[in-house]
Amino acid sequence: MFGVVDIGNTFAKVGLFEGDELIEVSTGLEIDALDDFLSLKKVKKAIISSVTKNQEELEAIFEQVAFDKLILSPSTALPIEKDYETPQTLGSDRLAAAVGANFLFPDTNCLIIDMGTAIKYDYVSVEEVGQRGAFRGGIISPGMRIRFESLHTFTKRLPLVSAEGIPELIGKNTKACIQSGVVNGIIAEVNGMIENYRKLGKCQVILCGGDASFFESQIKKSNFAGSIEITPTAHGAEQEILIDNTKIELIPNLVLIGLNRILIYNVEKLTTP
Repeated sequence: MFGVVDIGNTFAKVGLFEGDELIEVSTGLEIDALDDFLSLKKVKKAIISSVTKNQEELEAIFEQVAFDKLILSPSTALPIEKDYETPQTLGSDRLAAAVGANFLFPDTNCLIIDMGTAIKYDYVSVEEVGQRGAFRGGIISPGMRIRFESLHTFTKRLPLVSAEGIPELIGKNTKACIQSGVVNGIIAEVNGMIENYRKLGKCQVILCGGDASFFESQIKKSNFAGSIEITPTAHGAEQEILIDNTKIELIPNLVLIGLNRILIYNVEKLTTP
């Protein structure tokens, strides 16, 4: 069994894989307990990734473990190309999501929209069917929580509010106006970005991140030209929608899937003559 570990500021998320199949996901794990947790699950090999801790810190945390470990770093071998000017600053979550997207959809361009603390738009292109995909870069924008907090922090009288569902477009009080501005502003931004990326050609759009399920229905109601078809999907997705030449799919564990593919790729490189 392979384990993939995605470490945040305080807690970690762990996925357990048998081959390409994600069989278990555990969240809210304390970092100090990861060694015991993975050993209890009889993990043979694990990949460790973090956007908050550097390689030296991760090496110290996992210095003495019973399983083989791979710590994701800018020098780690990948199954896709990196067309990025500053690979040392590229977040491991963005890179893992790109690998996961290319694995699930190897013959088409992919736009990954990770809706978390920041909203990250990352583009993976495939020049020809059967060729390696390439991470091309993307966009980083403030996420929903940051927008609410910024309006409160940088103004004297605006209150700190939070989302309570999808609001009406026209707010009738200050709280409702802020909610509409933040939530409907994000919806308009995401739909506009999808439209812009569609101009590059056929594109699979993948939603992930903590806020993705909140916005999913509104993003899928976009007024793109073309027919709409909703069908069941695999990969842990809830549904798929066809909008002209654009498909949109929610894949909550895209980063874990990508980390597992990076681990498998590196294991295969070591065992291939």
